[in-house]
Amino acid sequence: MSAEVEFAPSDFSVSEPPHRRAGNFAATALRFGSLIAFAAILIVFSLTAPYFFSIGNIGNVLGQSAISGVLAIGLTVVLIAGGSNVVTGGIDLSLAANMGLSGAVYASLTQLGYGDTAAIAAAISTGALIGTVNAIAVVYAGIVPLLATLAVMNVVAGLELVLTGNTVLPASTPFLSALSASDVFGIPVLAYVLLGFTAITAAIVQYTPLGLRLYAVGEFPDAARAAGLPLRRLLAGAFVASGLTGGIAGILSVSYLSGSTTGSGEMLLPIVVTALLGSVFSRRLVPTATGTLLSALLVGFLTNGFQLLNISSTLVSGIQGVLILIVVSATTLLRRQEA
Repeated sequence: MSAEVEFAPSDFSVSEPPHRRAGNFAATALRFGSLIAFAAILIVFSLTAPYFFSIGNIGNVLGQSAISGVLAIGLTVVLIAGGSNVVTGGIDLSLAANMGLSGAVYASLTQLGYGDTAAIAAAISTGALIGTVNAIAVVYAGIVPLLATLAVMNVVAGLELVLTGNTVLPASTPFLSALSASDVFGIPVLAYVLLGFTAITAAIVQYTPLGLRLYAVGEFPDAARAAGLPLRRLLAGAFVASGLTGGIAGILSVSYLSGSTTGSGEMLLPIVVTALLGSVFSRRLVPTATGTLLSALLVGFLTNGFQLLNISSTLVSGIQGVLILIVVSATTLLRRQEA
């Protein structure tokens, strides 16, 4: 009577190549390292900065992060559809200028006596038009996204200066007052706008067939083309969607600042940092709306902590530049190793 021999599944499994194991370990370390760094920042500032963990201050950070967070989520959509290469793939450098011009359009119309409905429609249409120009330049004219959106950024910034005369355009309407208000806990309405906008975008981009197609176009363009996906149309749609977020952020900016102000270009670096850093909060190191939200909060708490400690804001800009270098370098090396 012969004895039966049992084999464990591992007896027939093929071990992962060393470079694959190293890549998985590095990706895991990068992802959890970012979460640990986030937690460490919160702990350090809660121990050193007064009122850092108060409900009012947390709400203040959420409100301050709403504008840059909405813009960064728009950039995230372009990163998803265009790919991780910011030179030849997904990038939109016109977002900050888009917000400035859209806000100026909104404030100008309210000063001319138009109601909120007309001003909102004009601001969002302005953002969508700028996104459409980007789409035409990149998708149909074949200009490298970095150069195309840089050129559009300068044109849009010039139009804002012409419209505003390089001055502040105050604006006050019932809708703006409602946006700039806070609830009974001291949490600004803008904080809820950011959370709601993130939830809607994440639901569309991460959990619908449209979102899956955007990821396929960005990560596997050859396979997407072979599957018959409309690459050009999807990429163009991503730029238009990014432009729409510029229009929305313009309205939020007018409500937060009680008018249209110059200097919107200064927000470009925080927007790019937030969008690129968001990938380290995802499981596969790819851009996601929820990861961008966490990134926006990380940058927001970092800036807020420095403000409470009376540390120069120039140091924040330096740290943001370092974060870009770290994230881009790490993700590029990991993707190269996987390839």
